[in-house]
Amino acid sequence: MGGDDVVVNHLLPAGSCPAPTLSLRVSAKDVVADGVVSLTLDHPGGARLPDWTPGTHLDLVLPDGTTRQYSLCGDRWDPYTYRIAVLREPSGRGGSAYVHDRLEPGDRVGVGGTRNHFPLVPAEGYLFVAGGIGITPLLPMIGQADVTGTDWQLLYGGRTRASMAFQADLVEAHGERVHIRPRDECGSLDLATWLSTPRPGTKVYCCGPAPLLAAVQEACAHWPAHSCRTERFTAAEQVAPSRRAPFEVELRRTARTVTVTADISVLHAVRRAGAEVLSSCGQGTCGTCLVPVLEGTPDHRDAVLTEHDRAAGDCMLPCVSRSRSDRLVLDL
Repeated sequence: MGGDDVVVNHLLPAGSCPAPTLSLRVSAKDVVADGVVSLTLDHPGGARLPDWTPGTHLDLVLPDGTTRQYSLCGDRWDPYTYRIAVLREPSGRGGSAYVHDRLEPGDRVGVGGTRNHFPLVPAEGYLFVAGGIGITPLLPMIGQADVTGTDWQLLYGGRTRASMAFQADLVEAHGERVHIRPRDECGSLDLATWLSTPRPGTKVYCCGPAPLLAAVQEACAHWPAHSCRTERFTAAEQVAPSRRAPFEVELRRTARTVTVTADISVLHAVRRAGAEVLSSCGQGTCGTCLVPVLEGTPDHRDAVLTEHDRAAGDCMLPCVSRSRSDRLVLDL
């Protein structure tokens, strides 16, 4: 169906480790909308930063040890700075509050290895659909489409015009290609009109809250297969695990074995055994904690891996996924 979640991953090969954390400096902090600040990061020694592609995330490790994942939304052709934007989440776990209230220019933060679970694939045209802070991964995609001369349009919704980050810049730079639809002025996005007629060769990229993703997927159901690509901020509704019985997890490199019971996650169990696994969302949506699987059959419960990746069974996200077999062997 055209509305499938299609996410292609650049996965770590078996036996590899995530890229080491960089120590970067907050060179600028700017308010870009109501409740949204942008951070510009650079290397304190002026070194070049690792390259990235549109759709890439990074792991931001705050000075208090909190790790959160954010989309890179700056200029991918600038090799010396990264930019991210952070929405204040009043009901969040404290990471966004720290960024808004305590982080200042000059502070140092850790940045984990970048990864892309939402890549921009070649197409004859693009329709970008953003909801709120979901604009962030789409900004470099728009830049890439401009560079390649590919036709595109942006449909951008939010609570109010003032809450929609970068909207004024987008309109100034791209004019009629950008369609700003604040809910208090225009109501909900008119997806029926925008998506009623399939456009051969066009890919729909959508990022935002879960109800928007579901609505876009439903509206694209009659489009050609894999026309719609979405990225989630929150986990999809989970079905029951395939098994409730305890299972063993062997950490091959450290020669340790732990028992995972129904009340704990694989991530918690392996960390308790001394394995250092970086984690961010804890919901199976960001891919930060991806680990290689050497033996056994994972019970995949994430929103990141493709069906091909799941069938291969050679990696898993231990924050939410479990085991179908009595034993899993991880490359940890």
